[in-house]
Amino acid sequence: MSDPIEEPSATATQYLSFQLAAQEYALGILRVKEIIEYDTVTPVPGAPPWVRGVFNLRGSVVPVVDLTVKLHLPPVTLTRRSCIVVVEARRAGETIVLGLLADAIGQVLDLGPEDVLRPPSFGTPVHADYLLGLGRLATDARFVLLLDIDRVLNAQEIALALAAPPASGERG
Repeated sequence: MSDPIEEPSATATQYLSFQLAAQEYALGILRVKEIIEYDTVTPVPGAPPWVRGVFNLRGSVVPVVDLTVKLHLPPVTLTRRSCIVVVEARRAGETIVLGLLADAIGQVLDLGPEDVLRPPSFGTPVHADYLLGLGRLATDARFVLLLDIDRVLNAQEIALALAAPPASGERG
């Protein structure tokens, strides 16, 4: 039996907002496992350009995805506010742990079903297929782009990100 799919309900859903290339994005809070300071990320030779590298999360190797590269946004400049949002993505009924590089963390947003609008097919910096919708923030009349992490990275891309790096010291 597979996990239930995160869907809007009659009550508010929480999202974690974060900054990428001066734009605000958000992910469903139930997909976010933790937020960690950007520290030691080890580059992996031969990895796709949008995989920044891997890091050790309590003994597990976790790939770090640079969404600015994947989404064709201006490149990220690492600052003291840069962090990794550890998330769960789903692939073929399996839960995969990934790190997403973010410029900065925003806040937890409570959005009711009436606050989530269909994404327009034009005018967003991200392809509409990668979005769950636009979150309308009543407090200041702005929108946040709600990412669908399962669609941003397809099954083949997740497999590439998770591919084990070649062992160091291998002889050819």
